[in-house]
Parts: sequence; C-alpha cells; structure tokens
Amino acid sequence: MVAGFGSPVFADITQTMSSSVQLSTAAAATQVERIGSSYSISGNGVDTTYTPTGGSAVSDGIGSLTISSGVGAIPSLEATQKTAGNSFNFSQTFIQGDAISTSAPTTGAVANYSDITSTASGSAGDLAGTVTTNGALTVTAGGAGTVATGQFVTTLTIE
Repeated sequence: MVAGFGSPVFADITQTMSSSVQLSTAAAATQVERIGSSYSISGNGVDTTYTPTGGSAVSDGIGSLTISSGVGAIPSLEATQKTAGNSFNFSQTFIQGDAISTSAPTTGAVANYSDITSTASGSAGDLAGTVTTNGALTVTAGGAGTVATGQFVTTLTIE
C-alpha cells in the first residue's frame, strides 16, 4: 500500500472593509391636538327652564350646545327642585373645546390648542465627521438636536 498525500484545498477568500460617517440635525416641529366641546346634563326630581337666544322660555328642556368657529356655547339653564322635601339630583357638565385656528402654529409659540408639543430645530455647532484614506473615523459632537454616527464594517467571505 502506498500512503498518499491529501489533496490540496482551494478557497476564494474575500474581505471588504468600509467606513462611513452620518451627520444629522433635527428640524423644528410642532404637533398639536385639538379637543372638541361637549355638554351633558343628568338629574331627576328637578324642573328645568332655559331661554334660547331671541326666543321664549322653554320648560322641562335642557337647551343645546351651539358651535361657532369650533367653540361651543351652552344655554343658561335654571334647575329647581320639583317637590320640596323630596330627593333630587342634578349635574351639568360643559367642556370648552379649542377654537379652530386659521393658521399653523409657530414653533415655540403658545397656540390655542389643548395639547402642544413643540421642538426647536437643532444647532449644528461643531458637528463634523471625517473618514481618512486609511479608513479612520473622526466624529465631533454638535449642538442640541444633532446626531453624529461613525461606522466601520469588515466582512470576510470564504467560499
């Protein structure tokens, strides 16, 4: 028997290296949420009276919520105990909604909305990033609202 040598093994080996820098500065933004008006009444053992604008008094009515430019208004309502000495309860709730704005809010300004989140734009300041010819990375922090990201990736493929 003749002992043999093993066969040589061949492989393709590929290596890639890359460097990158990404710099960003946040833009100014304002987000608003407007709430609407609501009106509710409940009760028992009471008589109610209201007078609509330009009208006559209405007994045992509650009136209605009227809306103008997105703002609600309720009638003036009078409630009296139906029978003296008897139990009664009465509840009236009104939530004033936000007026409808005719223009976009200015960043940082207080607008006529119930929920506002306003963020000023970023300040680049000293924000910088470089990639040298040998792949070395340098990133320098900027002002508020900035992001500097440096990345080095190496990939080795053996087939």
